[in-house]
Amino acid sequence: MGALEKIREIEAEMARTQKNKATNYHLGTLKAKLARLRSELLIEQTGGSSSGSSGEGFDVARLGDARVALIGFPSVGKSTLLSTLTATDSEVAAYEFTTLTCVPGTMQYKGSRVQVLDLPGIIEGAAHGKGRGKEVIAVARSADAILIVLDAGKEGLNRHREILETELETVGLR
Repeated sequence: MGALEKIREIEAEMARTQKNKATNYHLGTLKAKLARLRSELLIEQTGGSSSGSSGEGFDVARLGDARVALIGFPSVGKSTLLSTLTATDSEVAAYEFTTLTCVPGTMQYKGSRVQVLDLPGIIEGAAHGKGRGKEVIAVARSADAILIVLDAGKEGLNRHREILETELETVGLR
């Protein structure tokens, strides 16, 4: 059942529901569902979820059934992974800190819509505000899951995984 059909069903149910003290809560929940469906429909029609324009900077509208944040050091492949998993075109370059804001994308997985967030790379000391780390970690806190992206070629020398886990644990993410 598509979004338009769901909207029509909810509007029909609201029309046949009597308005009184006993039905106020039910009508309120229907209005909330209607508003959510209309905003999702608007985002889909404008292409906002796949073009990365459904939010400004780090303020990204929650969309779909789940939210996954991609966390890692600069230039480890977070943007490439996002572009591969979703239809989003996230800028990829050979230099560090190509991604400066949160870039959202959506993918389908077993009938569910999953929002994937490409976050700027974090560095050691991010939990204490170094390199916009607090903003990046705040977005990660709002996610349902965090996917730590590592560069296998650099991992043995630089202990990136250990540093990332320490930064996340510092702010209470486990």
